[in-house]
Amino acid sequence: MMATKIALRKANTTDLAAINEIIDAAIMTWDLPERVKRLSLPSYHYTQHDLETLELIVAEKGAQQKIVGVAAWEPANTKDVPQGQRALFLHGIYVAPEQFHQGIGNQLLQAAELTALDRGFAGLLVKAQADAAGFFLAQGMQPLGIENEKRDYPHRYWKLIEKR
Repeated sequence: MMATKIALRKANTTDLAAINEIIDAAIMTWDLPERVKRLSLPSYHYTQHDLETLELIVAEKGAQQKIVGVAAWEPANTKDVPQGQRALFLHGIYVAPEQFHQGIGNQLLQAAELTALDRGFAGLLVKAQADAAGFFLAQGMQPLGIENEKRDYPHRYWKLIEKR
């Protein structure tokens, strides 16, 4: 995998349309029935409210600074984290499908890890879509077991953040 030269920056209101287009395109690659994907798309879209409550980071590529990826995070609920530790909760990483396997997702995940470290969090928590399991496992994240079937998301991953 060749790492693509990208720039990361905080998202703003003018980015929302491009962000949501990337999310739509990424979701349409998931191994789910087409109707399920189509019906679920609106629930994955980010809004102005999300910009106020989450930290959204966009990945830009090229001279035109085209947005090719996005990641969003916030502090995790301690009930979701091993031993009630403090963690950063990664809502998602989405990369434009034509940019898959170029290191953009890795760079966005590294930005989340650095943010967690800088803010004194013990680790990073992800509730991923099933198709993303391989990506998160390859990045050193560990699957979390289901302790409460009514509450726990089935595809949760955890990574303890080590000081570098």
